[in-house]
Amino acid sequence: MKILVLNSGSSSLKYQLIDMENEKVLAKGNYEKIGMEGSFVTHKANGEKYTYERTAKNHEEAITFVLEQFTDADHGVISSLDEITAVGHRVVHGGEKFNKSVVITDEVIDTIRDCIELAPLHNPAALTGIEACQKVMPGKKNVAVFDTAFHQTIPQERYIYPIPYKYYEKYGVRRYGFHGTSHRYVSNRVAELVGKPVESLKTIVCHLGQGASLCAVNGGKSVDTSMGFTPLAGIAMGTRSGDLDPSIVTFLMKKEGLTPDEVEKVLNKESGLLGMSEVSADNRDIWESIRNNDENAVKCKIAIESYTYIIAQYIAKYAVALGGVDVIAFAGGVGERGPEEREMILNHLKWMGVEIDTEANKVKAEEQEISSKDSKVKVWVVPTEEELMIARDTAELVK
Repeated sequence: MKILVLNSGSSSLKYQLIDMENEKVLAKGNYEKIGMEGSFVTHKANGEKYTYERTAKNHEEAITFVLEQFTDADHGVISSLDEITAVGHRVVHGGEKFNKSVVITDEVIDTIRDCIELAPLHNPAALTGIEACQKVMPGKKNVAVFDTAFHQTIPQERYIYPIPYKYYEKYGVRRYGFHGTSHRYVSNRVAELVGKPVESLKTIVCHLGQGASLCAVNGGKSVDTSMGFTPLAGIAMGTRSGDLDPSIVTFLMKKEGLTPDEVEKVLNKESGLLGMSEVSADNRDIWESIRNNDENAVKCKIAIESYTYIIAQYIAKYAVALGGVDVIAFAGGVGERGPEEREMILNHLKWMGVEIDTEANKVKAEEQEISSKDSKVKVWVVPTEEELMIARDTAELVK
């Protein structure tokens, strides 16, 4: 069985074709600038990388071209599109309707559309990808895998906000959480790595990238998570502020004369590490400034220290949510490739009995235990495999 996994953005299309017999990625790539001038695709197959400048007016044209690459005479990986059993789609928001992945029907599409106001940047793109697949590959089953579904096990007293209850009833204002597919994969994978059933473990997953969130996983179920009503909440990120005093929003609106859309842009696009450092949203650039001791080094150092301190605070918070911690797992771009950040975070947690193995912590993007043998809490680096999780769900649903 071969599954095509799609992550559709407003002007992009990330994809992987996975053979579920051995879970091998046959081909993968990213189509960028869809609907714009200069659209192009980077395609990887058979150990080779190909880049094509190919105008795609819409996702339908992009998907059509990608499918042609799968069966190309020179670098194709399948002989016919009939070999593709189904398509799995990453969908950011499923609201309260979905607590697991589902085969896409007209009713499912209507619900995804109803959730657009909760995820205005992401859900329309997912719908575009789904509709394009239905046109290009009629008869193929499509499956929706929701970022929010994993967090539907969070108890109400933890997802409800301390504002008038009527806003939850009228508008669905509550904590939803995101990155659920990643948190689910990592919490299950780390259980395999430590050799214990996931049902017996209390795990804190730290998905740290440009978008970042933490999740408290008890017995394989999400019981709390840092992102909230939107992906803006929680820890500081590359350009997102994370949690802050709500009155800062109204204060800035009054002082700067900002509209709601403008202040939302500040908090989503101009804050976080970028805002604090005034250098970059990329941790590598920030560390370069610190090491060079340039004119921005002080602000960059403060930014990294604030960032890692907030993450450590959340880990401590989730130790309360879980009533103890067995494993801390790092994933995502920074989590997998940031030994400095990991060490700074874990140094705040020595009171929990966390002890780091500094030599093991040098690892980047590989599965590795980085806690010492004396550590009371196991700490692992576990590269996330969201596409594989989507493929597994899809295969299971269409068997």
